[in-house]
Amino acid sequence: MTVCVNGSLSSSASILSGVPQGSVLGPLLFILYVNDLPNWIRNNMRMFADDTKIWCRLTSQGDSHGLQEDLNRLGDWSDKWLLQLNCEKCKVMHMGHSYQTSYFLRDGTDVRKLECVSSEKDLGVYVTSNLKPSQQCAAAAAKASSILGLVKRHFRNLDIPSFKLIYKLYIRPHLEYSIQAWSPQLKKDVACLERIQRRATKIIPGFKKKSYAERLVLLNLTTLEQRRVRGDLIETFKLLTGRERVDWHLFFQLENTGYNLRGHSLKLSKPRCNTVLRSNTFSCRIVDQWNALPHHIVEAASVNSFKNRLDSFWNSDMSVYKAT
Repeated sequence: MTVCVNGSLSSSASILSGVPQGSVLGPLLFILYVNDLPNWIRNNMRMFADDTKIWCRLTSQGDSHGLQEDLNRLGDWSDKWLLQLNCEKCKVMHMGHSYQTSYFLRDGTDVRKLECVSSEKDLGVYVTSNLKPSQQCAAAAAKASSILGLVKRHFRNLDIPSFKLIYKLYIRPHLEYSIQAWSPQLKKDVACLERIQRRATKIIPGFKKKSYAERLVLLNLTTLEQRRVRGDLIETFKLLTGRERVDWHLFFQLENTGYNLRGHSLKLSKPRCNTVLRSNTFSCRIVDQWNALPHHIVEAASVNSFKNRLDSFWNSDMSVYKAT
């Protein structure tokens, strides 16, 4: 490999491992390079680019030893393929209270103890050991608030079309990034996100003295909470109608209605939830709203038809748009 700067070439050097950073083929070659890594691991493993996670359920001390053996195999793979691991970026998170064991990872010739953390940012989302989304809600609200302050400083008089364009492109996406995974459940977290939209809708001249509900109607917007429910319903429709390449049986179970003619034909059975966290997961929190839909919405022929019928159904019930 050589480097060209202002028409001058450096001396050539042999590259024994790795791929050129920033090249078009780089990501593909890297995926091919690490493709066999899961074959070395016995526990559960997920990979996204150069981000790798290994996890298992610890029910005995033997499970903890098995997880440490996987880390040892990870070090063996690193030595074989000359891809050095950065142990400083490797962390351990315990979800629960059993078997709080220390783990070690080999970094070349050194063996380092992995840091145990209670919170870690994974693919842009803060994951905590108690699985509560409060930290992610606060971080998303803080980021959106800073963008909102930037908009206020640079735009003195915004009309409705300009505001909606800026808000939907630069502010609201921070409040809804990967929201399906960390949808807030506590009132304080819901209010933390909703507070940003409340403030944003006041920057339009003449809107500051109007109520939040009036501002939403004038802007043809809904509350963020209602948007989250709408998104869950759309995703449920896609899953149950085979429009997603995912086995919907992993999420839902159809209700055995027998000869009950009430409601639609795709009613879901609500699983028993022993914790609040479980009841707030996607497969549980959406069951009641889905079962309450009329049959003509659930039996829509396409996703767009489902969206239009759902919006029309909600428009007929103004209580849905009531600001919380």
